[in-house]
Amino acid sequence: MPPNAPGASWVRTRLRAAPWPAVVFGVLVLVTAFLAAVLPRAVEAYETDGLREAVASAAPESTVLELKTEQPGLNRPEEARAAEVRPEALAAVDGRARALLPEPLRVDPAESAYGVRTGKSLQALDAWLPRPDGLLPRFTLLAQSGAAGHATVREGRLPTADGSVTVDTRSVEGAVTAETARTLRLRAGSTLTLDGFTDGPLTVRVTGVLQPRHPERSYWSAEPVLRTPAMASDGGRPPQFYWEAGVLLAPGAAPALLGGQGEPERYWRFAPATGRLTGADTAALADRIASLEDGPALVRMRAVAGPTAQLSTGLEQVVGAYAQTRDAVAPVVAVAAFGITAVAFVVLLMSGGLAAARREGELALLRARGGSLGGIAGRLLAENAVPAVPAAACGLLLAVLVVDEARLLPSVLGAGAVALLACAALPVRAAVAHRRPRAHQGRDDLARARPGGRRTVAELTLLVLAAGSVLTLRRRGPGGDGDLLVSAAPVLVALVAALVLVRLYPLPLRWAAGPAGRLRGVVGFLSLARAGRSPAAVATLPLLALLTALTTAAFGGSVLAGVADARDRAALLETGADALITTPDGAPLPAGLAPAVRGVAGVRQVTAVGVEFASEGASDEARSLTVAGVEPESYGELAGRMGLGGFEAGRLRMRDGVLDAVASPEVAERLGRAPHRIVTDAGPLTVRITAVRPRTPAVPEGEFLLVDAAGLKGSAGPSTLLAAGAGLDTKALRAAVRGAGSGLSVTLRSEARAALSDAPLQAGAERIYLWAVAAGAGYAVLALVLGLVRSAPERAALLARLRTLGMTTRQGRRLLGLEALPQTLLAAGGGMAVGWATVGLLAPGIDLDRLALADTSGVTPPDAVLRTDLWSLALPAAGAMLLAGAVAVAQAWWAGRRTPISHLRAGDMR
Repeated sequence: MPPNAPGASWVRTRLRAAPWPAVVFGVLVLVTAFLAAVLPRAVEAYETDGLREAVASAAPESTVLELKTEQPGLNRPEEARAAEVRPEALAAVDGRARALLPEPLRVDPAESAYGVRTGKSLQALDAWLPRPDGLLPRFTLLAQSGAAGHATVREGRLPTADGSVTVDTRSVEGAVTAETARTLRLRAGSTLTLDGFTDGPLTVRVTGVLQPRHPERSYWSAEPVLRTPAMASDGGRPPQFYWEAGVLLAPGAAPALLGGQGEPERYWRFAPATGRLTGADTAALADRIASLEDGPALVRMRAVAGPTAQLSTGLEQVVGAYAQTRDAVAPVVAVAAFGITAVAFVVLLMSGGLAAARREGELALLRARGGSLGGIAGRLLAENAVPAVPAAACGLLLAVLVVDEARLLPSVLGAGAVALLACAALPVRAAVAHRRPRAHQGRDDLARARPGGRRTVAELTLLVLAAGSVLTLRRRGPGGDGDLLVSAAPVLVALVAALVLVRLYPLPLRWAAGPAGRLRGVVGFLSLARAGRSPAAVATLPLLALLTALTTAAFGGSVLAGVADARDRAALLETGADALITTPDGAPLPAGLAPAVRGVAGVRQVTAVGVEFASEGASDEARSLTVAGVEPESYGELAGRMGLGGFEAGRLRMRDGVLDAVASPEVAERLGRAPHRIVTDAGPLTVRITAVRPRTPAVPEGEFLLVDAAGLKGSAGPSTLLAAGAGLDTKALRAAVRGAGSGLSVTLRSEARAALSDAPLQAGAERIYLWAVAAGAGYAVLALVLGLVRSAPERAALLARLRTLGMTTRQGRRLLGLEALPQTLLAAGGGMAVGWATVGLLAPGIDLDRLALADTSGVTPPDAVLRTDLWSLALPAAGAMLLAGAVAVAQAWWAGRRTPISHLRAGDMR
């Protein structure tokens, strides 16, 4: 717009005449635009952190991409076969294969490797090697690249091989890790003789013992047997076990593996780099991995690595599990996003309504003097755009600075929508109100308002949408198509409730006005009359904002309460008590441990438990059973304190050679109440079940049988110590355990609880939900203040007029407070009722398990149930009532400070 244009002159004049309203309006737009821009960025940020954490924390053997192909064909000359497995040829294929990996897959070169390995382990022939069940150990040979950069030589040197190694070579050098050397009694200079070669065994001379620098990373853990030997079973009945281990050869020794029956294969392992992954890459990752495993990308890989090459990885399972968690969490978070969006939308509309009411006379005069709707609306739009557009741009910039590593487009769209709504609220409101020139506007009293047919149709449409969304959510949960409508269910319910309450609100005002008029004082009657004369629009929008905010707060508080309860329960099931102390390999507890733990500050109860394993019969098909020997009195009290199936000490007694027992429901159903003979590690027992409990601290997962430890005559003694007490001194507890013996492990319930909240996806979603509820409450407060400010001049004039008639200052404060009371009570009571009803209606369709529980360490977690949280219902409602009363009192105090003449003017019709 040219600087001398009439519109520009209008804008300058208006902004100079009322600068402070423009400043306040700009601040409101800035904050709203910031929230609209930062919300999608924050969601994408925690989704990105969640994806990176999911890939980085998964086992390397599950995430590494392994391209492998069989050994070169036997129909080829030996020289050609050997050339294809030498380091130079493998490195060339490695470079070309990396270049073919599609985005967003990226390789971490430091942890990637290539080489040749024996697909089938080779049996060692050396009799001096450890043989647990008389079976000789087996070794996997790997001629893998990059050993020097991933290990420190603790003894000897790295293996070497020159270009003279061929298919017929039967002596090579190798290295083992320190753990392999310790387990299999190897050292530098040891010699391994491996079977599986046609013209004699292969001799591997161990030249070095290596200490991996990062044993948990892909180089060593993509094939765990290379890092740590493991026991393997021969599959017989009963099974017999032998050692499986790995030996690292020099890369140049790979041709020697071609001469045996170990089924050698070439491989290229690509460790995924997580630093540049984003949450938006999830779907693309799944598609690219599928293409690499069996699709066009695999065809391109075969052109480089050979026609029989295959690419395998477990990364798709890791990404898929993350995507399922994200998809379960997102609709729950969207509920909070819809709530704050609805409240912010109402507040922006109210800001436009407040400006239109403040300038009612000015706009009516312009229309009466021939001003066109388009011209007036255009000037108002330009007037609002001057503060709103820069404020929205600043909010967008602030959101980008606060949260990085997220896409810009969603934030731009959010801030742009806020700017558009802020600019259009006043012009549209003015154009609708002044469609026709008018000299006087009739009263729009709430008590006398009669809704028209269009409003009725709109309300019925909203009712149908709300009912449909609630029914859909209850039937199939928050996943699937139509998530936007389903996630908006609490907001739609609040909107319908607000419209219903606005329709019902005039009825009690009419009923109460008659009895109030017969009272001696005038304050009660005047307050009810004033409440009924409030404009319908002034009552509807604040009520809508308050109900939406209170419903969202109640729903959000219930979500957070359900999440907290599920995490508390899962942590308790993992530890069984406030502290769990165990010995390695089930060894007996040190003699002085229990007294030392009992003396720690905060410890209220200590009990020792010995765990035995028993069978319910003598056949091979007999079912295994966990039998816990406990101290009846202390254990029963601790179980009751923890809420895990407490019982009286008399339930565990020895009577006539039969041990009374407490059992899980499955065991009780299977054994019955009659005496039953079982065989434990400590010897045979005859037990009789006297009580049934679904869970117990000593065995939080699976079937169990509790007996008096005194009846387990052949038992080695307790191996677990459970401690309970509020405010445990964790440092003193660990110190006491260290002082009592070595090798003991301490697991704290508080640490297990904290671990359940550390996952980036769950923690980020919970944080977003909390801040969204807080922001919605702030907007609701602002809506309440705007509603009171809009009617403030009229109230001040009324109070001044009544003061001239003899009303005291105290009566004036009571009048304004009682006038605001009906609407505030309606909002508070309605908000509590709607919040309670919303949680009850939507609870069957909300799954909080994935939001609550990131990791339960193998223990079956309890269901995270959405339940009504009374504090989330009562506190916001009480806060709204207190705020409304405080504003009314402040307004009466401010009006009382000024003289009546400042509020009353000749010709003023207020």
